[in-house]
Amino acid sequence: MKLFTFTATSPSIALQKAQKACGRDALVVSTKQIRKKSLTSDALYELVIAVEDKVALEKQTKTPKLKATFDDDILDNISKTAKQLSRLENLSNPLESRVTQSSIEAIKSEQKHSDFSQLKDEIGLLSDKIKILQNMLWDEKEDVKELSIPPEFAEIYNKAKSSGMKKEHLDEIMQESIKLMPPYMKNSSKTVKRYFFVLLKKMIPTRIEKPISKGEKKIMMFVGPTGVGKTTTLAKLAAKYSFLKHKNRVGIITLDTYRIGALEQIFHYAKMMKLPVQDVIDSEDFKKALNSLLYCDLILIDTAGSSQHDKEKILKIANFLKSTDHKIDVNLVLSATSKLQDLEDAYKNFSFLDIDTLIFTKFDETRGFGNIFSLIKSSAKPTSYFSTGQEVPDDIEEASGDFLVSCIFEGFVNKKVYS
Repeated sequence: MKLFTFTATSPSIALQKAQKACGRDALVVSTKQIRKKSLTSDALYELVIAVEDKVALEKQTKTPKLKATFDDDILDNISKTAKQLSRLENLSNPLESRVTQSSIEAIKSEQKHSDFSQLKDEIGLLSDKIKILQNMLWDEKEDVKELSIPPEFAEIYNKAKSSGMKKEHLDEIMQESIKLMPPYMKNSSKTVKRYFFVLLKKMIPTRIEKPISKGEKKIMMFVGPTGVGKTTTLAKLAAKYSFLKHKNRVGIITLDTYRIGALEQIFHYAKMMKLPVQDVIDSEDFKKALNSLLYCDLILIDTAGSSQHDKEKILKIANFLKSTDHKIDVNLVLSATSKLQDLEDAYKNFSFLDIDTLIFTKFDETRGFGNIFSLIKSSAKPTSYFSTGQEVPDDIEEASGDFLVSCIFEGFVNKKVYS
């Protein structure tokens, strides 16, 4: 058994050199970094392999010295490296090893101080490198080369891109991250991902609803396109404030008198929770309804859903708001299933109502949440609630950056949290 040493700027390149010089049957004994990357020089890795004496002799007579070059065919490199990793894993499990016991003893006799626990750690590092190489396979239709994105950032870039996040936002965040991220965090995709979690979380403004103090009056109006779940969201919050989390007196006003089903729905919820409800047709009725419910701590106002392009209906909502001197928080309710372009269009057309917060519904009906992040970023409006299902009153979450970023990169899981 002969031992050979190869050096290169990365473990994968060293492995290629070893395979070309000694064949694919060579066994990797150890891999370690012998020089760290600096401003003036690349990192240097040392790979020690073992081959049978006969094979070593044949390779020395047939194989010329090789230069440390990087094969352009990344897919081929991944395949070769994966096969080598399979051999490495067999070294740590004698029952599954393809190497004979005599071969293992020969390696141990010539390399008495080899640290096999360290070798397993190196296997993990090589696995991460394979993962990085896989994510470097960019969509050739997209001109992402201009970003000069390091390979360790590829996985997080692809996930954010596929989540529906606006490319302009993603590229801006990526460029700033590459520039500002501490060098030691760029060594693996895991540390890069942790950095992005924290960064994106800090970019999501939220407004947590505080308990209503004694003597305080709070009025919330829910506006938005048709079918986004305004009435269901109102019912969930009515339950939360009246008996689930708080013990506030809650009243309900509905401006949605266009649809018989909508009236029946809101009156059904109000009856179940034993809450007062008023239906309103015009501005005069609206003022009277507000005055009749001023004994309540919280008044929730449901509005008729309308297309963001139906200016007449949106202007009617604006007239209701102008008809009273009471401060009304306007909450724009939007569906997480909508495309970013539709979300931006809805926000633009409802924004003249002086939107206070954003509420996003139907988290359980989509897999992409980057559109929500991009709307929050471009609008600079805080979000207050995420509706995570159709169950009343369970499926609603107080908005948090942690929850949204987790949905973007790991998918949605309904936790049914009340606070």
